Amino acid sequence: MAIFKNRKYLFSKGIDQYFTGVQSAYSFTALFFKEAFKRPFHFREVVNQSFEVGIKSLPLITLTGFIVGVVFTKQSRPSLEDFGAASWLPSLIGIAIVRALGPLVTALICAGKVGSGIGAELGSMKVTEQIDAMEVSAINPFKYLVVTRVLATTITIPILSLYCSFVGLYGSYVNVRSEEAISLIAFYQSAFASISFLDIFTSVSKALIYGFTIGIVGAYKGFNASQGTRGVGKAANQAVVLSMFLIFLEELVIVQIANWIRYF
Repeated sequence: MAIFKNRKYLFSKGIDQYFTGVQSAYSFTALFFKEAFKRPFHFREVVNQSFEVGIKSLPLITLTGFIVGVVFTKQSRPSLEDFGAASWLPSLIGIAIVRALGPLVTALICAGKVGSGIGAELGSMKVTEQIDAMEVSAINPFKYLVVTRVLATTITIPILSLYCSFVGLYGSYVNVRSEEAISLIAFYQSAFASISFLDIFTSVSKALIYGFTIGIVGAYKGFNASQGTRGVGKAANQAVVLSMFLIFLEELVIVQIANWIRYF
């Protein structure tokens, strides 16, 4: 009986903690939208954070996008050749990379690199009481630390996503060029022939949502870190895991919505 009561208590406590966490995350997100449109606007800090997110992620995005293009092309060619449709390879790669792989690969890389960085940085500031010191100095730490970082990821990740898509297509072109004679312009024309405005709009929209998710999750976990230096590592780890989980959920929902629009 005592064991049953203990399990019931732990289950009830877990449910309470879950809904408390959901309510806290909702309040945190609502506060972001409230503060984002209020003065002062820290444009310089947004630019600095965009540099941290964008420029410093370019080498990894470039390498990953290029490899994705090469590997996906290598894997797709034999199947198309079996059906005598090898000429459709550029169109297939264009659709796959622009619609899905470009935004998703970029988001996952940034979730690991940027999300963990935001969580660790803000978590470190939280446990060392630097955030409390900013409040004493009459600086709004939420606006300066959270809003600027979330805006930076929301703005920068769509740009990185488009860049990753073009690099991935170039990697595909390199592989196609090694097998047959085709110019770069002809390859890109063939790749974009099957891509509609809805595909590009959906891709950019997904990247915007992914960027916001990475920024807000990393900031939330870091801003609410506790337990000293151990909490900093925990915040960084949770920021990556939760960001990736939400990105996959958002991918599923957005793809479904895009398909409904496409077919209707």
